[in-house]
Amino acid sequence: MTTAFFRPSSLTRPAASPFPQIRERRGVRFRKYRSPIFFAALLPICKAGPLRRDVVLLGCCSAMNIIFSSAVLHAAIEVDEDVKMALVVDDINAYSFLYPAEVPAKKFSFRWVESRKPERYSSAAPLSPDARQRIVSERVDMINNLVISVSIGPPNLRYLTSIDKSSWKARDVADSVLSDKSALPVSTGQRMTESSVLDAHASEVDGDVYWYYEYLVRKSPTKSAPDSNLYRHSVASTAERDGYLYSLNASTLSKKWESLGPFLKEAVASFRLLPPTESYVPPYKDPWRFW
Repeated sequence: MTTAFFRPSSLTRPAASPFPQIRERRGVRFRKYRSPIFFAALLPICKAGPLRRDVVLLGCCSAMNIIFSSAVLHAAIEVDEDVKMALVVDDINAYSFLYPAEVPAKKFSFRWVESRKPERYSSAAPLSPDARQRIVSERVDMINNLVISVSIGPPNLRYLTSIDKSSWKARDVADSVLSDKSALPVSTGQRMTESSVLDAHASEVDGDVYWYYEYLVRKSPTKSAPDSNLYRHSVASTAERDGYLYSLNASTLSKKWESLGPFLKEAVASFRLLPPTESYVPPYKDPWRFW
């Protein structure tokens, strides 16, 4: 695995909230990322010069061609003076996102471990007994109790009854995704009682609609946390392609949300579906294949 380093000026965020907003309302606000880095990542870096120098080459072009030909790309990016973000590009499922790597001012580094490497939908781990929604990639920081994962699954027709996605409401998209995430062998209605959606809204980014939502999930009490009022605080972004929902979810314990939540919001706001390459494997392809 090779790491490339960039510092695109177009990813510098203002002091205001890091989330774009299509209308005034309370809750999660997601900021649009329009940096060409997500599209430049699909090209040899030596050909990205015309993109107003948003991507700075730190190495020879031949070496970078090797880096960008891999299925997953990692790159350290400074979003602002406070936090460094790392970029992941998954060519198999054609998406990208940023995740927090370091807070230099506080001499704090996240301890991420890639618990699930990107893989095709047919071989990915199911999130529920019916195996409709599956985790295609995941990374965890066990020290700080953080999880960032990407899941793919078909829409739940109980909530998304129309084939016209422009008519979908953000809350219905959130309910569709969350209803298929529980690993408990219970009904959909019972699964929904585990989750509480705090806010949901939609935003168009570069011609694609993304549905953003923030929610709480009640967790079972443990010896270290005997209180039954234990939650994971999550934010997520969902987009549709080829009849499937692609979702990036980021979460931590509710007691850590105030300090770590803003970084997870940055990650969710950066989630993008990318133009498919030759490596792209649509979810419906070879459903029998497990490797």
